[in-house]
Amino acid sequence: MAKGKTVFFCRECGYEISKWQGQCPGCRAWNTLVEAPSAKAGSGGSSGRYGGISSGAGRTAPQRISEVRTQQESRRETGMKELDRVLGGGIVPGSLILVGGDPGIGKSTLLLQMCRLLAEKKNRVLYVSGEESVSQIKMRAERIGDFSDDLYLFAETCMGTILQAVEQVQPEVVVVDSIQTMIEESVDAAPGSVSQVREITGTLLRLAKSRDITIFIVGHVTKEGNVAGPRMLEHMVDTVLYFEGDKTAMYRMLRGVKNRFGSTNEIGIFEMRNQGLIEVPDPSGYLMQGRLEDEAGSVVVCAMEGTRSFLLEIQALVCHTSFPMPRRTAVGTDYNRVNLLMAVLEKRLGIHLGDCDAYVNVAGGMRVLEPALDLALVAAILSSHYGRSLDAGTVLFGEVGLVGEVRAVSQAERRVAEAVKTGYRTCILPESSRQMIVNAGSVDLKKIRLIGVKHIRELEI
Repeated sequence: MAKGKTVFFCRECGYEISKWQGQCPGCRAWNTLVEAPSAKAGSGGSSGRYGGISSGAGRTAPQRISEVRTQQESRRETGMKELDRVLGGGIVPGSLILVGGDPGIGKSTLLLQMCRLLAEKKNRVLYVSGEESVSQIKMRAERIGDFSDDLYLFAETCMGTILQAVEQVQPEVVVVDSIQTMIEESVDAAPGSVSQVREITGTLLRLAKSRDITIFIVGHVTKEGNVAGPRMLEHMVDTVLYFEGDKTAMYRMLRGVKNRFGSTNEIGIFEMRNQGLIEVPDPSGYLMQGRLEDEAGSVVVCAMEGTRSFLLEIQALVCHTSFPMPRRTAVGTDYNRVNLLMAVLEKRLGIHLGDCDAYVNVAGGMRVLEPALDLALVAAILSSHYGRSLDAGTVLFGEVGLVGEVRAVSQAERRVAEAVKTGYRTCILPESSRQMIVNAGSVDLKKIRLIGVKHIRELEI
């Protein structure tokens, strides 16, 4: 029996090559090539492997850019304000959206709640599951609430059958849960393989563009936190959303890392309850719950995610150790950044921390990596080291350099406005940012006192 022809695909960029190599010729990554059966010539199946994605019935000729007519993208609100925020104001017809996250984090629950709200607005929705039966989906849906008859459930893994169901139902929104369980019969490979995921994603992309159907794809993630399958999957879709959070914690965070129809790095915050996911419209108030005032080592920082500003509590614990190697731990922020800032304190302020253990925590389970946390981290470490607390109504932000200078950060006005809205009376920030805010006159200085600092030695702790 003749052996089927196989090729090698790169998991990172999707590069195809006939022979295995240690390094991918496309993206130069090492040990990323995997063997998979090649697609049969002319067996594009229901999708057509090299078919176009134009919405017209026939092929269109190249056009000059001045001849192209554009129109404002119409968006359909989902009814979940946090999800609409991350998507850029709602879902765009004809878009392909990938939702990734750890197992059990709540991806299916989030999409099922979205389907419920869309169906209530008389939008026809098709929910396709390759992991659960329709009765199991119904049991999970009953915990969320009542559903409209405009929601259709379908348990199937064959793409040909799914396309027939789409033709029959004529939905405006389709959810595919999950991409790793679907199979294209024309591709001789196991479900979840590089060949299957690439072919099925191409099929769904052409379906979305040709029918103006919004399609949500659920993708499992690897232990590194990336969507399983070829990295090309993220390049093919219009939007990539990651559902993050600790399964033992109550909160969940939806983060947009790619969006062709809106801004990236937007976040939406949800709280997991028995009846499903509850939106958190005020993350500052939610994340600051339980904070003890007048405690050494506790400071408040205003962070930014996309266009959203919110307050966080930075906690630090510095204590002497009897071991020759002090221990350093960072939860919720960059460990190497904490070590760097402690080295700056030793060199520029002459504070001896070499015989001290240091533990830094971003309270609330959030993970923030932006440099605006530097000044708050320095203040928290100094506060714990000296045993003196900051005023409870003070918020800080700013980037700290290697010589101890405090540099300006982006969107300082938004950060100060969030502090004013939450009731804080004092804000310690970079001097350059303070001058910019004062000159702009965009903040009511009667409600908050701005203290500008140029160097960390100006911090009074």
